[in-house]
Amino acid sequence: MNTPRDRLIGARIEGRYRIDAVIARGGMSTVYMGLDLRLDRPIAIKVMDPKYAADAQFVSRFEFEARAVAKLKDPGLVAVYDQGVDGELAFLVMELVTGGTLRELLGERGPMPPHAVAAVMGPVLTALGTAHRAGLVHRDVKPENVLISDGGEVKVADFGLVRAIAAASVTSSSVILGTAAYLSPEQVESGNADARSDVYSSGILVYELLTGQVPFTGDTAISLAYQRLHNDVPRPGAAIAGVPPEFDEFVARATDRDPARRYADGFAMAEALSAIAEDLDLPPFTVPAPQSSAEQRAAAAMYAQRGEPLIPAAAEPTGALMPGQPLPGANRPGQAVPGAPPATPAPTLAQPAVPPTPVQHTRAETMHEPLPPETAAQPWTPPRKNRAKSWIIVALIAVVSLLLAFGGWWLASGQYTTVPNVTGMDRPAAEKTIKDAGLDVELAGSYSNDITEDTITRLDPSAGSRISRFGTVTIEYSRGRPTVPQFRPGDSPENVEKQLRDNGLVPKRGPAQFSRDIAQGGVIGLSPTPGTRVSVGATVTVVASAGNEPVDIPDVRGRTPDEATALLRAAGLTVKETTQQFDSGTEAGKVFGTDPSGQVNKGGSVTLLVSNALTVPDVTGKTAAEAQQLLQRAGLVAELTGETGSGSVVTSTSPSAGGRVDPANKRVTVTMASRVTVPSVTGMNVGQARSVLRDAGLQVKVNGIFASDKSQVIWQDPGGGTRVQAGSTVTVTALP
Repeated sequence: MNTPRDRLIGARIEGRYRIDAVIARGGMSTVYMGLDLRLDRPIAIKVMDPKYAADAQFVSRFEFEARAVAKLKDPGLVAVYDQGVDGELAFLVMELVTGGTLRELLGERGPMPPHAVAAVMGPVLTALGTAHRAGLVHRDVKPENVLISDGGEVKVADFGLVRAIAAASVTSSSVILGTAAYLSPEQVESGNADARSDVYSSGILVYELLTGQVPFTGDTAISLAYQRLHNDVPRPGAAIAGVPPEFDEFVARATDRDPARRYADGFAMAEALSAIAEDLDLPPFTVPAPQSSAEQRAAAAMYAQRGEPLIPAAAEPTGALMPGQPLPGANRPGQAVPGAPPATPAPTLAQPAVPPTPVQHTRAETMHEPLPPETAAQPWTPPRKNRAKSWIIVALIAVVSLLLAFGGWWLASGQYTTVPNVTGMDRPAAEKTIKDAGLDVELAGSYSNDITEDTITRLDPSAGSRISRFGTVTIEYSRGRPTVPQFRPGDSPENVEKQLRDNGLVPKRGPAQFSRDIAQGGVIGLSPTPGTRVSVGATVTVVASAGNEPVDIPDVRGRTPDEATALLRAAGLTVKETTQQFDSGTEAGKVFGTDPSGQVNKGGSVTLLVSNALTVPDVTGKTAAEAQQLLQRAGLVAELTGETGSGSVVTSTSPSAGGRVDPANKRVTVTMASRVTVPSVTGMNVGQARSVLRDAGLQVKVNGIFASDKSQVIWQDPGGGTRVQAGSTVTVTALP
């Protein structure tokens, strides 16, 4: 079935990159096989979902990450050639690795023995280490992002893509980016990641290679991801027999829930793996490419579409494993005798491979080199008489004579030559002159404030010296005054300072500055700026990031949610969500706090906490039916107590009128009475008297000219201590 993306087959991106066939599709991108028409070079082209091309934040981060990865040099990293946006297409041009993915190899072969795991993970960890030392984090280490070439090379792909997607405004803040089965606890909990997060994911990958399955399972990606917050990764040896204890300890340290206790970065983890391989005397191993991969099918589809025959593969090299065979030393399920063929064929990519049943790692098989096939018998031909036989003998004698003469010349003086005089030449001309003399050149440049750039300062050996032919001459030349070098934003101060020293400059740490784009500790600037020409030994100030600038969260207590949101926006913050909770000190619908409180990074988000308290109405003096109705309207439930017969009225409630109740417990105790004792309120002010009498279940009438709540009560009727019907009126007389 054709899909909308298939319309790109045959299209040209930026007029240079032709799309030939689909290799793989994902939720956010599609990888195509293609051709760089300018360089006539096969390439892989990753095309992002069209929604990302229109997202300025994504495009900016995508460009930054692609440039950063393109600068990395490591044989274990898939090379990045180009990136850009063409119309609705955001694309990345990469090295085409002919072979397949580690996921496809696992699907075909199942669990790997320790020596095969070491052969796979060594290049992976070294590549990650190269990126880590450059300040990059992969964030999505998994079998799908590890490629294996037909020549057995192991390479890591998709560096920086997760970070670019995370920067896109079309990405929900509630989405956990990465692959759930391989995420580190800190990625699940906060979304933050550093080199140690890649170390954790690599530990999960080692576990899967040894056992054929990931350590945690779940019904959903969220439940799967959150298991690692509270559970340690189990020992691989508990899932499959024959795993050396050293690998159990290796996985345990790499996947420690505390990042501080893991290996510091990919290089540190690679060194630990190398030491284990040496201690266990693991045999060398060439990782085989998958026999049925998406890349191979894409190539077949491309040739079929053009009507060209697919060039058949050469005879399989000695020791190669056929599809369905386990890797050497790994016994497959249903295999009674090591080395016997499997009972069922290997799964194809059209159906996800079922994780193999745990099996033993008990031995390493040796791949034997077969004898070459016998050559076919040749028909016998009788010898012919050659009358020129004597001439051949004469020619041989002449050749030998010439060789002897040349040898004598060579031994006497021919093996030496003279270093030419290049005085006054610039470096390129001097280099050409010496090479034309049959000598190799080694360049040694040094910075100078006084000597013009490319001026020759010294030859070693010096001009006129006798030197063996094909020997090496070192040209020492001036590189002129140095310039402040370019640096990668976010690189470590140590790396940048080394660059400065290599350029004859003196680094100096300056005060850290806040940055929204560069993580704390990464370099954000140099002074003087890169490209500035300075003197040898000049001081260059290195400015590192202090992280995102913190801001104070405004006090929004007692505000409505709309008012609080406006205040937060004015402070450069956003409201992530609004949560209703009970707060006895705040009326319903008003904000009583934020989460977090105090300070947050500039541009960050907070959660508004809004009170859902229910307020108790005044039902004193009301009948039971009236009180129940009023409380029900307020969302409360009345519990009657006391004299509940005919003629009874409410004398008090608990909580009292105006009190606040948690919606989780809506009950209000209502005390009823038919006759009550009138309390004495003489001497109180009117406000106090009114409260006391109402609490007793009585009505109040105030007599007095200009009487207020602060006026003093001088007389009451009925008097204190009198028994009256509940709900009766007590008249008080007050003076201003």
